[in-house]
Amino acid sequence: MLQSLAGCSCVRLGERHRSAWCFAFLVLGYLLYLVFGAVVFSSVELPYEDLLRQELRKLKRRFLEEHECLSEHQLEQFLQRALEASNYGVSVLGNASGNWNWDFTSALFFASTVLSTTGYGHTVPLSDGGKAFCIIYSVIGIPFTLLFLTAVVQRIIVYVTRRPILYFHIRWGFSKQIVAIIHAVILGFVTVSCFFFIPAAVFSVVEDDWNFLESFYFCFISLSTIGLGDYVPGEGYNQKFRELYKIGITCYLLLGLIAMLVVLETFCELHELKKFRKMFYVKKDKEEDQVHIMEHDQLSFSSISDHAASMKEDQKANEPFVTVQPATYYDGCINN
Repeated sequence: MLQSLAGCSCVRLGERHRSAWCFAFLVLGYLLYLVFGAVVFSSVELPYEDLLRQELRKLKRRFLEEHECLSEHQLEQFLQRALEASNYGVSVLGNASGNWNWDFTSALFFASTVLSTTGYGHTVPLSDGGKAFCIIYSVIGIPFTLLFLTAVVQRIIVYVTRRPILYFHIRWGFSKQIVAIIHAVILGFVTVSCFFFIPAAVFSVVEDDWNFLESFYFCFISLSTIGLGDYVPGEGYNQKFRELYKIGITCYLLLGLIAMLVVLETFCELHELKKFRKMFYVKKDKEEDQVHIMEHDQLSFSSISDHAASMKEDQKANEPFVTVQPATYYDGCINN
């Protein structure tokens, strides 16, 4: 008997705190995923970094041996200055792009990466005024961009997702959940084809130093707003139609970001994902809500009653004194 009661109490306790347990496992799983990523990236990239460091040391040693008139300190000063300029998008190489980083089309591309929070980092403000304006521009522009994207996605998803699902559900009698899953898969496949595979093929042809994997990598890093900045289109030497190319990339980033948000919203509206997300949310206690509602209603009713009673007392005090015969006496007179 005691064991059954203990088991029932444990089951009730587990069901009551189910959301907290799910959230704890979610946090633990996220931390483990972070550690897993760190281990994989470290094991894959660390050997390449070590080889690159050894190669640079050999090149530096060979260069100093061939140019004995140049000291190591002078060489390091020159390299440090060159790297600082490279971080600001200015290169001293002879085959580097001779175009300016802050012409109108480049500035438009930079503004789009700032507002979309992509931020490649290949071009950054040089002056203090530019840095201050970038802060103010981002504080106003990023919420404005979120509002703009939300409004656009809300209108597109009505025609792209909700109406087609409702049409097949009402017209052909298919299950709404099955239609929603099939529609989400087809929409995701079309989006990946139009905004990942096809642009990656185009970039691999237009950009001389990019293969298909690097182009696909750029598309994914850009549309997911990661923006590492290791691959930036339109920065090659003697790029043809660079201004038009930059404007086209800006339009591609905005349209691709909208398409990604539409796909994410479509998947988030699936019934199965809604149930899965609710496992980690804080559940409201219905009993507490009912108590609060009843207390609020009682307070409201009592205040109304007190107010009505006070109004009646004031009305009686203002009325003249009139004697009225009781109704029972009046009825008795009639009967007699």
